[in-house]
Amino acid sequence: MSAHAGPSSGAEVLRPHAEDAFATELAALAAQDDRPRPARWKLSPWAVSTYLLGGTLPDGTVISPKYVGPRRIVEVAVSTLATDRALLLLGVPGTAKTWVSEHLAAAVSGDSTLLVQGTAGTPEEAVRYGWNYAQLLARGPSRDALVPSPVMRAMAEGMTARVEELTRIPADVQDSLITLLSEKTLPIPELGQEVQAVRGFNLIATANDRDRGVNDLSSALRRRFNTVVLPLPESAEAEVDIVTRRVDQIGRSLDLPSAADGTDEIRRVVTVFRELRDGLTSDGRTKVKSPSGTLSTAEAISVVTGGLALSAHFGDGVLRPGDVAAGVLGAVVRDPGTDRVVWQEYLETVVREREGWQDFYRACREVTA
Repeated sequence: MSAHAGPSSGAEVLRPHAEDAFATELAALAAQDDRPRPARWKLSPWAVSTYLLGGTLPDGTVISPKYVGPRRIVEVAVSTLATDRALLLLGVPGTAKTWVSEHLAAAVSGDSTLLVQGTAGTPEEAVRYGWNYAQLLARGPSRDALVPSPVMRAMAEGMTARVEELTRIPADVQDSLITLLSEKTLPIPELGQEVQAVRGFNLIATANDRDRGVNDLSSALRRRFNTVVLPLPESAEAEVDIVTRRVDQIGRSLDLPSAADGTDEIRRVVTVFRELRDGLTSDGRTKVKSPSGTLSTAEAISVVTGGLALSAHFGDGVLRPGDVAAGVLGAVVRDPGTDRVVWQEYLETVVREREGWQDFYRACREVTA
């Protein structure tokens, strides 16, 4: 169990941190990892990649894949963290940027919780440091009154910090990272001191490329990152595999039925999302209009998880078309004015004519009406 585990740790935790949920796998990798490790890394770069991509260790221990995608992407991300350049994971919504970020930090540092969540209201203190104002007023500026940010803690301890949704953070707050990443030092002018990063420190940021124009990164800040683009799943089968694995993981924590019994419905949800996303049916014969939403893998996972909950509590525990139809409608029709027309046209021209999809068509018609 990781050092940050508290009284709520254990079976009752709804979503354990990666280092807790996969502690057995991480321990097995560490025990059999005889390759060189960068300073303060819990595992070698090879073992970190194995943890993310999955594999079987010499003693027979099976490491489950955390990321299903091109191996080279993971290898580039891991090797970047072994250098002095920060890592930027870029991609459309639902391409597992946060998931990969968390697991990288867990495998490298054993702690994925040094996190700054980027929003339009993220203050500079979240990236640098803040103050305990009671102590500040009572005794003046001192190290005891200083409240370190997750980034400052990572620098001091040689750990991996994470910044989520970097492009949602105001530009002036983003720029506070420039000195930190280039000089590897964080000045504290109020005390006439500085915190210098020790070996092992690095930073992983994520950004949604649909957010371009919100708070674009300055060229100076972008140069401090090595950018790795996470693509959407290459094939329908790969996406079905990802959805099934993640739904099973989520379902176990919620005592839901196994997703394996609902593979047909998972494949249908993935097919619908991919076709609407691509603007083309899977056989390449029919062009379709795309809705305004992203219809990402993450949304497919949400739809299937919701369907499993319906089947568990109001059905027979087997995922059926009626369990996922409402979720599909909600994911596709984000703008009622335009998306509903797109959905109804797809329903009548594609789903209605597809062999073996009649139950799904009727369920979707029912919730759409």
